[in-house]
Amino acid sequence: MAGERPVAGVDYPGTFQELLAWFPDDEACLGYLAALRWPEGFVCPACGVAEEAWRTGRGLWMCRHCARKTSVTAGTIFHGTRSPLTTWFAAVWFLTSQKNGVSAQGLQRVLGLGSYETAWAWMHKMRRAMVRPDRDLLSGQVEVDETFVGGVSPGKQGGSTDKVPVMVAVERAGGRRLGRARMEVAERAGTTGLVDFACRTVAPGSTIHTDGAPMLRKLGSLGYQHHYTVGMRAPDPAAVLPGVHLTASLLKRWLTGTLHYGVQPHQLPYYLDEFTFRFNRRTSTKRGLLFYRLLQQALATDPHPLGDLLHPEGLH
Repeated sequence: MAGERPVAGVDYPGTFQELLAWFPDDEACLGYLAALRWPEGFVCPACGVAEEAWRTGRGLWMCRHCARKTSVTAGTIFHGTRSPLTTWFAAVWFLTSQKNGVSAQGLQRVLGLGSYETAWAWMHKMRRAMVRPDRDLLSGQVEVDETFVGGVSPGKQGGSTDKVPVMVAVERAGGRRLGRARMEVAERAGTTGLVDFACRTVAPGSTIHTDGAPMLRKLGSLGYQHHYTVGMRAPDPAAVLPGVHLTASLLKRWLTGTLHYGVQPHQLPYYLDEFTFRFNRRTSTKRGLLFYRLLQQALATDPHPLGDLLHPEGLH
């Protein structure tokens, strides 16, 4: 494996044809996952000794120090799967190679999975792997605001609707270009939760642009340069925070076009994670690199059994 800059055709397949050639069976998949999980060599999760391990006939790694047998998929999203890893690899490839992603129904159809429930569970397991807990904070010039996601609420606007409030932060990268984005579901619209969100996602010292909401003006005393414009007074309110408006518009278009609004509110945070994963890598010309990165993160993500996927803890 290469270091910080993986190379197509060397560290990951560059095309679907290469994917099929590299991973003809589960043994090849296991070897690839092992190299991703232990790039410096096997490290026993029981005793922590980094030594060469024996490979058993069942494809396990046996530590020469404590004799602990370890599966490369243990404790990952692939834990306990009865499906071939070759099918999992194909699922990861289809999910990352399609610019707008794929629905669970589409994944079931293209892979020939036995049930929609299996495809849905796989999609959600992969979504859990799309966000690194240690990812870098946004920096520079950053816009922060709220948008509303969901169906139509006749006669209502903004926070009085039945839609779900979503907090959005997006970097300005110069001119009309945008950088990275972060998104979270808000407990309630129009609260100081947006300030907490900004502090969690934007590096101190950055310049934060917001609308004129009084509750956001405390950002100036929290280590940020704070610029605000009262949107209601602007000739074109959408031009006040153009990055947020564009990102929110793309999110809603994606939810409608790819998922047909088939998103339950308590699952929305994980769809936001997928959208953010795609948005932040939208300029990548090497789709195989996304396959590589998602597999890396999948090996550091808990299994998440079906019950947890259906009823995420703490989400309502």
